[in-house]
Amino acid sequence: MKTILKILGVIILLIVVYVVIAMIAFGSNYHYEKSMVIKAPKEKVWQQVSSMQAFNQWNPWMKLDPNMKITYSGNSGEVGDKYCWDSKNDEAGAGCQELKEVVPGQKQKTEMIFKRPFNGQATSEITISPEGNDTNVTWTMDTEQETWMKIMRPMMDYQMGKSYEEGLNNLKKLVEK
Repeated sequence: MKTILKILGVIILLIVVYVVIAMIAFGSNYHYEKSMVIKAPKEKVWQQVSSMQAFNQWNPWMKLDPNMKITYSGNSGEVGDKYCWDSKNDEAGAGCQELKEVVPGQKQKTEMIFKRPFNGQATSEITISPEGNDTNVTWTMDTEQETWMKIMRPMMDYQMGKSYEEGLNNLKKLVEK
């Protein structure tokens, strides 16, 4: 019994130490970035990242709920191009994503507003650049995290890595066919 209590005490101490270190070590700004080289010319890749409807053809979160309600507004591929989603599935939740900056053939920047299951906002950027006959695609996300979310950062990195990898692989399959 004494050994079990010691083990439990050590585990609790390690958790407390981790939480304190996470609160101190991780800043409030969160940045995630993933890149992939796609064997296609940048013009073909740009067609799939330049508008919200095109983005949703490879967006990994679209598969969370095939019955998700999606509404589009604004001019496709221009600043103000926007889609909003609403799902009964808490993993998908509800929110909107809007194009805030477009550099044709090079970059699009969006703002995401999350309404459910939590409130928040983030920015995302997709940049493309030629790499010989191929195209390098870099997808980023930036947000400000509340203090309590800092302890979740390693798990968030893991989940973002999986989602961004899936999305970029979806894009790769779409443009390389």
